[in-house]
Amino acid sequence: MIDRVLIDSLNLRARDFAVKWKEQIRSAPHLKHYQSLDDEELIEKGKCCFPLLSQILDRGLNNALIGDFFVTLGKERMKGGFPVSEVIYGLNLEQKVVIEYMMTEFAPDNPMRMYQSMGAITKISEFFLLGSFYVIKGFLEETYKSMNRHDKVSEEMLKKYFKDDFFFK
Repeated sequence: MIDRVLIDSLNLRARDFAVKWKEQIRSAPHLKHYQSLDDEELIEKGKCCFPLLSQILDRGLNNALIGDFFVTLGKERMKGGFPVSEVIYGLNLEQKVVIEYMMTEFAPDNPMRMYQSMGAITKISEFFLLGSFYVIKGFLEETYKSMNRHDKVSEEMLKKYFKDDFFFK
């Protein structure tokens, strides 16, 4: 059982979490594309996943919901010119922000919450790991389609290098 306070915090304080994520992005020198955005753009990009995490923690893992969200995110980031490595690292930083919140603000003085946090961290890790999988799927799918459509790369050549099974097929 995950504490309702954690679930509500992720949903109601999504902007606060995104501000902390923005600070993590700003301190990571190898995230050049994210750093090229102004603070408000970063916060907007960062806050979208926390309400979904809240919903997943509340109702349970839903592969279709997570898949749809993160495939779309991967496609958007590809279209926005982000390297896939930065997108995955950005997700990692979002996970880090949530876990740091749990360990520093949510649970440190409450043994029951600390115990609940251990189970929640497993679910949070599953969420972000599955999210990374779907981000890569969406990113590669959009790359495949873009190369075929705009760069006129042949289907045969694309299949040679993109061995993934995409959703649009």
